[in-house]
Amino acid sequence: PREECGVVGVYSPGTEASRVAFFGLFALQHRGQESAGIAAADGHQLNVHTDMGLVTQIFRERDFLPLSGEFAIGHTRYSTTGTSQLCNAQPLVVEGLAGKLALAHNGNIINASQLKVQLKEQWGCRFNSTTDSEVIAHQLVNAPGNSWEERMFHCMRTLEGAFSLVAMTEDTVLAARDPLGIRPLCIGKMGEGWIIASESCALDHLGAKYLRDVSPGEVIVLDRDGMRSAVRKESTKSRAMCIFEHIYFARPDSVLDGTLVYSARQEMGAQLAREHPVDADLVIGIPDSSTAAAVGYARESGIPYSDGLIKNRYVGRTFIEPEQRLRDLGVRQKFNPLTEVIKGQRLVVVDDSIVRGTTTPHVIRVLRRAGAKEIHIRVCAPPIKFPCYMGVDMADQSELIAANKTVEEIRAMANADSLGFLSIEGLLRVSKGEQGGFCDACFTGNYPVPVQLQLGKLVLESET
Repeated sequence: PREECGVVGVYSPGTEASRVAFFGLFALQHRGQESAGIAAADGHQLNVHTDMGLVTQIFRERDFLPLSGEFAIGHTRYSTTGTSQLCNAQPLVVEGLAGKLALAHNGNIINASQLKVQLKEQWGCRFNSTTDSEVIAHQLVNAPGNSWEERMFHCMRTLEGAFSLVAMTEDTVLAARDPLGIRPLCIGKMGEGWIIASESCALDHLGAKYLRDVSPGEVIVLDRDGMRSAVRKESTKSRAMCIFEHIYFARPDSVLDGTLVYSARQEMGAQLAREHPVDADLVIGIPDSSTAAAVGYARESGIPYSDGLIKNRYVGRTFIEPEQRLRDLGVRQKFNPLTEVIKGQRLVVVDDSIVRGTTTPHVIRVLRRAGAKEIHIRVCAPPIKFPCYMGVDMADQSELIAANKTVEEIRAMANADSLGFLSIEGLLRVSKGEQGGFCDACFTGNYPVPVQLQLGKLVLESET
């Protein structure tokens, strides 16, 4: 699965907020590495710098000179809506009835095309990108209301899908999370200032104190009067956080809904051991996202854990490459086996997910060549059978191997001695957060918003 974006919002009195945002983005690059940007404001002016590439490639000392002020928002991107090009790099800056606004967005708006038509017809809005984030920005800056909270709530009522976003005027930082809480967002305190971030690991890197998650449907406002919060009375009480945040996307040192991701992944591994036991000599994980689950499997099963594959730290996550040919090449470059550890051993190999099924055979071939006697694959995610429309680019249903093959057929194709997927019931049992409620549509087809699938395309029921 390919993730989408990370966002940060900063109010930092007495400090250049853009520099704080830079280090926040640096901690969130696992959420996207195609482009990045920072917008900053000093109470009078709003400036932005964006470019393609990694955060450290985009920003040099000279780039911070125009990014002065105590307000800033930042974004690091993997594209789910809109192509990978500079015009889609965020934050995006638009102007409308309420003035000038910068916005950065994590998620996917499934009715963006309809809203875009309405904005063109009603307000004559011009669009410079192909991303749904620009639709949100125009919708917000032209929304009715006497305050940014009112405008944000009006905007939120029109949006269908997933959004955790930060926005900024010349003297205010805004943040909002969709009413289902599909994508993560949290709040931290640093000195006299405040920080909003996609994950708590960004707060840790900045020395900020993690306070809490932004509640689903909540709007946060940061300005020189401090922080204030508002929640709509009609906001839904149901929750549908993306379960893949716990399985794969979030960093293991982040806290989601009161649960440390590392601990959640250990419990997934333990549940896998209960559901799919096997006689083996060694448990290994496919680094790095499966390491915690492999430790959990080993502890529950009593089978020793060891590193078996060493990851090349200079090769990025393979899902970042958009072409299949490059993805396959990346797998061969990404892992090197510890032959002396693996040779002659019956292995339990713990993986986080199987999507297209292209990576697993490569890994198994690497382990076979290193002399593994048996290879038993155990997967922390149930079989993925349905595409995601909430901000995760998981491929079309025709490309999802579990939608088209049985577990036995997948095992045979991968040349594994056995294959076991974590059950949906087991996954939800061990992943429950303080608030509860997850989106598991990629496993079940039960989407958190009413949709129909027609010819592989998603259509809102209200529009059919």
